[in-house]
Formats: sequence, structure tokens, C-alpha cells
Amino acid sequence: MVTDVELEQLLRQAALRVTRPRVAVLGAVHGAPHADTDSLIRAVREGLPTVSHQAVYDVLRALTGAGLVRRIQPAGSVARYEARVGDNHHHAVCRSCGAIADVDCAVGHTPCLTASGDHGFVVEEAEVVYWGTCPSCTPRTHPQ
Repeated sequence: MVTDVELEQLLRQAALRVTRPRVAVLGAVHGAPHADTDSLIRAVREGLPTVSHQAVYDVLRALTGAGLVRRIQPAGSVARYEARVGDNHHHAVCRSCGAIADVDCAVGHTPCLTASGDHGFVVEEAEVVYWGTCPSCTPRTHPQ
């Protein structure tokens, strides 16, 4: 668990002013990876009951812009936020319940992650989403 002091240091290092809503939102993202905005608002309101929806949206935009959180949005899903930044990890998404798990980048020869034609783009990261069924939603085919 990240402390408020550590969250405040992260904000200062990103040249963001330290405010109670920013600390609360950043803490909520750290505490609930892949949470949607409504879940984050509920978490933030546990400590700051009067914080507005708009304030949380504004803080998420500032944190994302500063690189402190990452916004992901798998197809058919609402936006979700995570504090794991600075690496090029991917995600596995359950088609049944929507659960999301981090997947580290493939190592070794990964031809699908190298653009065959970059059209002049400077490629900074590749995004891969693995779709399937999580263990909780997978029907048991063999008795235990």
C-alpha cells in the first residue's frame, strides 16, 4: 500500500500541486488497479465525501497527462485506470465478467510487436489485449 507521503512525492516529482483530491484519487488508483471512474469516485468519497464527479475526472486527466496513471479502455468497456506506468505491459480481459489482469511483455522474438510498416510513426509502445475467460468464469470440465 502506498502512503500519502509517497503519493505526495509522486505528485511533486510530476510537477503537480499537491491537493487532497489528487492524493485521494492517486491513492484510489494505486489501491484498485483497473478500476473504472465510478469505482474510483466511490473510493475517493470514503475519505472526501464532498468531492464532485467533475473533480475526480479532472484529477484523472491531470494524473494521466503527467504520466502518473495510465488510462486503458478495452473494446466494449468503460475507461479504466492503473498506476502501473513506465513499462509496456499488456492486459488479459475476461469476456464474461470483464476482469482485467496485467500481462508482462513477451520476451525474445516477438514479430507481431514490431511494426512491419510504421508509416513514418515513431512507435513508442505496442498495445496487446488478450481476450478470454478468467478462472472464476471458466466452467469446470474436470471434477476435483
